[in-house]
Amino acid sequence: MYNVQEDYEDVVKSYYKSIYRVMYGFCGNSFDAEDAVQFAYLKLLQGKKHFASKEHVKNWLYKVAMNYAKNLKKNLWNQREELVQDIPFKYDRDIELYEVILELKDNYREVILLYYYEEYSVREISQILNVKESTIQTRLQRAREQLRKRLEDWNNGESKSRQFKQETNESLFESNTCS
Repeated sequence: MYNVQEDYEDVVKSYYKSIYRVMYGFCGNSFDAEDAVQFAYLKLLQGKKHFASKEHVKNWLYKVAMNYAKNLKKNLWNQREELVQDIPFKYDRDIELYEVILELKDNYREVILLYYYEEYSVREISQILNVKESTIQTRLQRAREQLRKRLEDWNNGESKSRQFKQETNESLFESNTCS
């Protein structure tokens, strides 16, 4: 049994950035992303829940933060815009790709963020989101198709660089199968 109360500070340090990054991608702004992450950590601190391992804690935090973020998005008051530049990216093309990902529908965006940015498996994502693995695979495939089309449209008419198109397509669309 993993004792969260004893390792709370370590859990925060270990997972804060990755959970924030996914919540930012889902919420589209730093205010709501921060609220979702803080809510999840507050629930963890207040709760008497026992976990089998540290990895289970991480999955539980994602699930709580995602549910909170979904409830925030339902509230029209919280629908505000913010620039993606708040998140540090290594290359400009990463910012451009992330902006395209943010345009996806919520259910496609969340699986792309968890699969590619947080490197969760299909099985892990299905557990976090509480849906069947086949549903996650379908969402990933549809999200890839939408991204491919949007990036092709973007590169044909609006892109500044052919190199971005090649690098992006190579990294995201190497395989059409999910693991």
